[in-house]
Amino acid sequence: MSDTNAQADAGAATGTPAASGERMTGAQSLVKSLEHAGVTDVFGIPGGAILPAYDPLMDSKQVRHILVRHEQGAGHAAEGYAYSSGKVGVCMATSGPGATNLVTPIADAYMDSVPMVAITGQVASAAIGTDAFQEADISGITMPISKHNFLVTNPAEIPNAINEAFHLASTGRPGPVLVDISKDALVSETTFRWGDELRLPGYRPVTKPHSKQVREAATLMAESRQPVLYIGGGVVRSGSADKLIELAELTGIPVVTTLMARGAFPDSHALNLGMPGMHGTVPAVGALQQSDLLIAIGTRFDDRVTGHLPSFAPKAKVIHADIDPAEIGKNRHADIPIVGDAREVITELVEAVKAEQAAGKVGDYEGWWRQLNEWREEFPLGYDEPHEGVAAPQHVIQRLGQIAGPDAYYVAGVGQHQMWSSQFIQYEKPAHWINSGGLGTMGFAVPAAMGAKVGSPNSTVWAIDGDGCFQMTNQELATCAINDIPIKVAVINNGTLGMVRQWQSLFYNERYSNTDLETHMIPDFVKLADAYGCHGLRCTSPDEIDATIEKAMELNDAPVVVDFVVHKDAMVWPMVPAGTSNDLITVARDLAPAWDPEV
Repeated sequence: MSDTNAQADAGAATGTPAASGERMTGAQSLVKSLEHAGVTDVFGIPGGAILPAYDPLMDSKQVRHILVRHEQGAGHAAEGYAYSSGKVGVCMATSGPGATNLVTPIADAYMDSVPMVAITGQVASAAIGTDAFQEADISGITMPISKHNFLVTNPAEIPNAINEAFHLASTGRPGPVLVDISKDALVSETTFRWGDELRLPGYRPVTKPHSKQVREAATLMAESRQPVLYIGGGVVRSGSADKLIELAELTGIPVVTTLMARGAFPDSHALNLGMPGMHGTVPAVGALQQSDLLIAIGTRFDDRVTGHLPSFAPKAKVIHADIDPAEIGKNRHADIPIVGDAREVITELVEAVKAEQAAGKVGDYEGWWRQLNEWREEFPLGYDEPHEGVAAPQHVIQRLGQIAGPDAYYVAGVGQHQMWSSQFIQYEKPAHWINSGGLGTMGFAVPAAMGAKVGSPNSTVWAIDGDGCFQMTNQELATCAINDIPIKVAVINNGTLGMVRQWQSLFYNERYSNTDLETHMIPDFVKLADAYGCHGLRCTSPDEIDATIEKAMELNDAPVVVDFVVHKDAMVWPMVPAGTSNDLITVARDLAPAWDPEV
């Protein structure tokens, strides 16, 4: 063995990031590059094309690899990790089906701006394009759903690709980046060179806003009479929740937080009107509809918020601030467009508002607040208790939030339980609410909760899942049990695909085609939990809810699964039917809209 190779092997054994100039394989270079990037946790599954990377990975003292049971679980775990840790999540898979199983979490991360790096093996470069065994053009497949991707066939390019991938994933508008590495690049020898030089000439995200536009925004805010701070997930991603509180309190302008921004502004704050959108609060939806000025920060005017776009906020001028210039004007014309990082935008806006106020220009919102408070009093969030002695799902989720408290992380799947979790848990801190918003991915909760727990091991992490979602990815409970990742899972078990059943009730004459899961019988979730090495609990009546949650909170030596058997006909209200105007928001079935849009 040569001296240089012996030195490289010694570096691998100690886990010390290799110095530039050492000789090693591309696979060793990949592991060393991950160490230089500060990676401590990777979620993945080995396979033929990526296998060369798993040998040196075994020797790393810095990088912990968590062997998941499905590649989709690896991707969602990387997302959950990114949410709770604030760092880039990392997942790894082999070529072909391993890589394509990452497509859903990559698309999910892209829609919700989650910083993630996905590393995949690829067939040998000479076989690319030949339909070789387990070959898939994962770069081509993910091009529309990734922020960027790399196909690396030269081992010398691995460090630069990893360095640039982490930079791209975590700067500007965060998102997923794919690094696909051919097998021959992993097994070939190279000279390791890690440098901070980035070869991204066309990538210069604008973070500092234009001061003139910020001043114009402050003037418009003072002149308006019915303004709303319309806050999206970009405020969470930028870490600007503290500055948002300062801006809101300085101006007295009401705040609405989208599904992705729950917790960006404390629910307990008097200025918070709640969540807007299809299942938002009446005050939040009404405030946007009847506003004369929307101050939209870190949000993209998603269709779940706007409803029928031409009828959305018809009287409002728009200030739209976002770090991604492609979002500004995409769905709604912006009277004042501001490109920049949300934290820098809000910081400068605070100073501009102070200057306006010093000049005697202070917004008068007294009449506006009278209207908003009337809606608050008339249309509070609520639910009906079933008469059959079965628990209301809203009650279960509300008590879960009250008992676990605001320091816990809450990770939801997709469907009715997701909406109830956004409505009936009080969020006081940013990034403590984790869900699949843009893509709406069933099966997100369990693996994302696993990743969130790895990212914040000293925090309580609850996955709130439906019985449909839970059966898509519950195999990751084995990963949690084996790797000492004690998440807690609340299965809201109504025996049906609840949100689909709700739509069938409202729009398909109660014709329940293929929505009955019969999960009150098959499977037995308590026995399933036991089989996976977890604690299994069941709650079947309202008077057992608190004791069951408290018991789950006490069990921290292994994952906990709680089967909450709930009423199957509970619905999510308020509701704006898809594709209709927000003016048609109703608070219960067969009731008239909450207000007359002509008034």
